Amino acid sequence: MSRIEAVNDFVVKFANVNGSGSASANELFAKAILRMGVPVSPRNIFPSNIQGLPTWYEVRVCEAGWLGRRGGVDMMVAMNPQTWAQDLQEISPGGYLFYDSTRPLPPEAFRADVHVIAMPVTAICNATYEDSRQRQLFKNIMVLGALSQLMGIDPKEIETLFAEQYKGKERLLDSNVRALHAGREFARDHLGDALGLQVRRADRVGQRIFVDGNAAAALGCVYGGATVCAWYPITPSSSVAEAFEKYCGKFRVDAATGEKRYAIIQAEDEIASIGMITGAGWNGARAFTATSGPGVSLMSEFLGLAYFAEIPLTIIDVQRGGPSTGMPTRTQQADLIAAAYASHGDTKHVLLLPEDPRECFEMAAAALDLADRLQTPVFLMTDLDIGMNQRLCEPLAWSDERRYDRGKVMTAAQLEAGKEFARYKDVDGDGIPWRTLPGTHPSKGAYFTRGTTRDPQARYSEKGEDYVYNVERLLKKFATAATLVPPPLLKPAARKTRLGVIYFGSTSPAMDEALQALGEADIHVDALRLRAFPFPAAVLEFIAAHEQVFVVEQNRDAQMRSLLVNELEVAPAKLTKILHFDGTPITARFITEAITRHVHALATTPR
Repeated sequence: MSRIEAVNDFVVKFANVNGSGSASANELFAKAILRMGVPVSPRNIFPSNIQGLPTWYEVRVCEAGWLGRRGGVDMMVAMNPQTWAQDLQEISPGGYLFYDSTRPLPPEAFRADVHVIAMPVTAICNATYEDSRQRQLFKNIMVLGALSQLMGIDPKEIETLFAEQYKGKERLLDSNVRALHAGREFARDHLGDALGLQVRRADRVGQRIFVDGNAAAALGCVYGGATVCAWYPITPSSSVAEAFEKYCGKFRVDAATGEKRYAIIQAEDEIASIGMITGAGWNGARAFTATSGPGVSLMSEFLGLAYFAEIPLTIIDVQRGGPSTGMPTRTQQADLIAAAYASHGDTKHVLLLPEDPRECFEMAAAALDLADRLQTPVFLMTDLDIGMNQRLCEPLAWSDERRYDRGKVMTAAQLEAGKEFARYKDVDGDGIPWRTLPGTHPSKGAYFTRGTTRDPQARYSEKGEDYVYNVERLLKKFATAATLVPPPLLKPAARKTRLGVIYFGSTSPAMDEALQALGEADIHVDALRLRAFPFPAAVLEFIAAHEQVFVVEQNRDAQMRSLLVNELEVAPAKLTKILHFDGTPITARFITEAITRHVHALATTPR
């Protein structure tokens, strides 16, 4: 039987039980390979309960640098009997099954086209340790040791990671090192060269950093000037607020007095959290909340108020599977329409669409600027795949010369000098009125903030002409937003083509790889990565320049395609859906195969 042989280019998947302590060991596996200069892309697939259900950790090792899910599994480390049959079926023919052989299994439990690597891990741990918790935890480290021996991973890299992890807790260091080497010794003495997947040192990581999108977005909020965060815990966004608190403790505490220059409130629910940041934004603070789809649903009434009363605030939506509770620990791009049109009536919101943690950092700061500049809610639309998985990305960058864009805020001096103040009047032709902050002037610049119709001077009015003026001005402001948001990025094909593809967000790593595979198959496609809604003019120009445009997204209802059709008035037949929505991140193989099928169908369609 042939076997998969690969160096620095394979996928390993760990099947464990949630709460078993496997997550730490699995992360050490990925980071050790990264420390050897080989790019990795790990993804944690976990249940929505605390303990006891199956969990998986998939690591793509790819010296070429592709960071999207590839599709397929070359080796399954099967440590969960409950999911054995499912895990076994995922392995590619010629691949490997590593399992705990303490309990013998009948021949029919295996596949004839998969190579089996057996190690009696539980038996070894039971003979070595008396404490049940130690047996469980060190079992994972022994497996790590065995894999490091079989794959050529330098144990010194793992030991260095141990030292970093247990700094200040050195008593735990020696026991982990012993368990690591016990696993290595077993593999050396009993398993030989059973595995054809190898890791060799490379120099392909460079200066890139390894960080998750939630932490990066939180740091972007700090650098972007946010001083208020109100939130209610919801997977997968909770770690945004937790990271913001950590960074504020480091950067937002007065060194001389110890005074905290920030406010973080865990509210009683999502409705309260959005209400708090609406009040903070009205008062002039830069404020944000972090949530997911169900939270956006609850926040919609306050979002309508902030839109209509023109109050700046930022919402970080880390998307997950829906509707309702849906799949709390799976990823999707399925909140697009809910966020773009959140609230009742004619409402439109700005959406920013980062592709990786670096853009989460940059766009979180940009969202705070845009919210102030446009006086409106701004969404940062990440998802679980970006938010909770560590990703290689370029270092986060910030210029000390950058200044916050507070937009049109009238000062006391301007009011004193007699400058006209009409809170909801378009005086500059961009749809954005001037505002004042509470306490700006003792007698001038005051106005009522209301969610009801008013005239340009903020006086209550139910006159039709006042309503029409106001909502049309808001549309003009939305058009202005299209000139301020991050523009789309074009990747032209190697040769002229009538085909285009539009994609965005966490689809990007898989799309980049798919474009190369398509080109190698002589299918040439110009690619446009969207980075924001409303769509800048370049998006319509791209669609108009191609006969057929594929729209790749991770939801069932083609929500981005719907936005393109609705907002740009594009003929629906011109936009072909490429949809992936099972909760796992989209793969390069899926995109390549789907576009290839459509291209072949187009080639045989009579014209």
